[in-house]
Amino acid sequence: MTEETTKKEPKRKFVLWVKESTLEQVRNWYPQDNCSSQSEFIEKAIWFYIGYISSNNESDYLPKILISTLKGILNESDNRISRILFKLAVEQAIAMNVIAATNGITKEQLHSLRGTCVQEVKKTMGSILLMTLLTSRKGNTALTADKIPTIPRWLPNTVRRQLLLLSAGN
Repeated sequence: MTEETTKKEPKRKFVLWVKESTLEQVRNWYPQDNCSSQSEFIEKAIWFYIGYISSNNESDYLPKILISTLKGILNESDNRISRILFKLAVEQAIAMNVIAATNGITKEQLHSLRGTCVQEVKKTMGSILLMTLLTSRKGNTALTADKIPTIPRWLPNTVRRQLLLLSAGN
């Protein structure tokens, strides 16, 4: 019986004889399972047990439970990653707007840089560090001091000095 069919099916009240300790467990655990009532919790437990005994072997049924649990964990993780990626994209958009507004890079330079960056990302499978790029670009087509009109004055002096030293080394 599918979950959708059981939702449409009318519920029926009946007497259930259980030990007081079992009923206490139901009272304690049904909110933690996100059940709206003790009846819902007991019904879920019954369906779980029916699945268990109908499989004739616990090793056949437990993997289904694990798969269901893992899917839930992965969905939650996927949602978190999506939110983090959105926040990261917003921060990156802010940084790109600041860079575009302060450096005056031409469309040709940007197009050339994009091609170079695509190749670097493919070559390193996305593992790119700024320091590695700055030290390995001697003689390459990197953005050097002559290609960037000025180093922005709003950068801290220590950062500006490092950029000047690195661009002088190229």
